[in-house]
Amino acid sequence: MLNALVLALAVPAYAQTQSGRVVGISDGDTLTLRIEGQPQGRVRLSAIDAPEKRQAFGTRAKEALSDLCFGKIATVEVVDTDRYGRAVADVWCDGTYANEVMVEQGLAWVYRRYANGRVDLYAAEAAARAAGRGLWADPAPTPPWEFRHPK
Repeated sequence: MLNALVLALAVPAYAQTQSGRVVGISDGDTLTLRIEGQPQGRVRLSAIDAPEKRQAFGTRAKEALSDLCFGKIATVEVVDTDRYGRAVADVWCDGTYANEVMVEQGLAWVYRRYANGRVDLYAAEAAARAAGRGLWADPAPTPPWEFRHPK
């Protein structure tokens, strides 16, 4: 079932921009947004994938996104809807581009499958990796998509 936020933001076309207050953080790449006059909805940050809760750096990623966005006004530019019905979006919290900050801090990977040439995110990941920030302190961190579906 699609929530009202996805319907409001994703139909009829993507790349719509809305603003609302961040009222929840699920993990390092998912937040809950309340737009005035609409039910709250979940938003997945586009083109990045943060560690799972049970994974190394999962808790730190959630805390970092919370520090960056919780209780603040977020502007979301929806680019897609995922299979769970969440809006997938580029997110700015009080003007700060959250997707990129999470990668810069070494608390998310660029999700290459969905990044579509996002040079800004690739550069942020390369800098975090070179500096050994966050999950890049581990010599061989496991990407969340491998953690979720081991071979």
